[in-house]
Amino acid sequence: MKEFDLIIIGGGRASSLAKMAGNLGKKVAIIEKDSLGGTCPNKGCVPSKLLIGYAHAARNIKDAKRHFIDATINHIDIEKIFEKTNDYIAKIDDIYQKKFNENVTVFRGTGSFVSNKVVQVNDELLTAQHIVIATGSRPIKPPHEKAWSSDDIFPLKHIPKSIAIVGSGFIAVELANFFDAIGIQTKLLVRSETLLGNEDETISTIFKEEFTKNVDVAFNTTIKETHYENNHFELTLENKNGEISKHSCEALLYATGRQSNADTLHLENTSIELTTKGYIKCNEFFETHAKDVFVVGDATGENMLQHAAAYEINHLGKYLYEGEKSALTFKYMPHAVFCDPEIASVGITEEEAKKQNLNYVVTTTNWLASAKAQSLRIKYPLTKLIVNPYTYEILGCHMIGYESSTMIHQVLAVMHLSNDIRHLKEMLYIHPALSEALLPASMECIKAIKKYKEEH
Repeated sequence: MKEFDLIIIGGGRASSLAKMAGNLGKKVAIIEKDSLGGTCPNKGCVPSKLLIGYAHAARNIKDAKRHFIDATINHIDIEKIFEKTNDYIAKIDDIYQKKFNENVTVFRGTGSFVSNKVVQVNDELLTAQHIVIATGSRPIKPPHEKAWSSDDIFPLKHIPKSIAIVGSGFIAVELANFFDAIGIQTKLLVRSETLLGNEDETISTIFKEEFTKNVDVAFNTTIKETHYENNHFELTLENKNGEISKHSCEALLYATGRQSNADTLHLENTSIELTTKGYIKCNEFFETHAKDVFVVGDATGENMLQHAAAYEINHLGKYLYEGEKSALTFKYMPHAVFCDPEIASVGITEEEAKKQNLNYVVTTTNWLASAKAQSLRIKYPLTKLIVNPYTYEILGCHMIGYESSTMIHQVLAVMHLSNDIRHLKEMLYIHPALSEALLPASMECIKAIKKYKEEH
């Protein structure tokens, strides 16, 4: 039995905790069955955003005519695009390994519990004062053995000439946008009539209208039969009216959600409990039902976003080693969809506000008061604000348009420090920066609050 101060199962975002503890002189074991860094830098957020950079470049050339520029794309070196992305991924494990000092030992393999405080990896048994489960999640397995999940994109060794993607969430639309933009024949298959169904309805409606100008989307469509031969998929599609059609493609990608990795941990040997969806239960201190065993990130099934996991790991480090004994409560949880168009969102949607029977005002304001926004020569960008009319608290902010994920940080700062829509109105903005579009949005919202109070 090997003894440590800290065992971490999962070498993704939790690797920063291993580094912190190691630097404090703690003896740390970190267990990883794949590459250090986890999903985000190896198979998810980072490489997919690198790809989207190429998509944006291609889209800008194709859309140059709206700026009265006649431009054409003579050639897209798709091989080079993936070569560069694959080169980046190949360096990740080594970069993370070099972050650790001599106090950190990396065990390559799948960690599982023998008991509450004993973990097995390969043929070795480990124990520690504290154990942290950070095993993340994985894509739901595609129904056909030759089909891909999002984990199969990176590193991509075979580049298809055509692809069909199943799904309507952010992974599906981001990848469909990329493949289509660089010239790979792309078809997105969606079971319902909507894309990004978790977004505010105003935003998802605009997104659908703009996205489908570029990408071929079959709504209300399911795959009835799948045949694979001669390196091609032959799909039989059925729509909601029962109409049958055929579609042929080289690659078939399912982006239909993720599931827990808890089934790899042999938790039946512990007192750790699971939710009905198979994720690990914990309290506001990340404590599981086993003493001194903690869980963070996707493994909890709560806030399945990289920035949430990083925030949680940082807080847990303070809790374990810096005397920070307060619980972590997220004031808000923002997210973005890095696509064309781009979306950023924080807080509740209008639909949720109605369902909760809240008192609120809602305003939607375009960005055209900003000359920088006007220079984009697109009309759809807007900001939707949902605000408590009595406290001026921002309940939700939803944006669609160029660099929404950057612009919304101005709103996030206000929400974090002193959540009051009036702060956005009182700020001094650089003129005519893109973020200046938030000034008329906040002014419009305060005007709506005044009217609401007069009527109520």
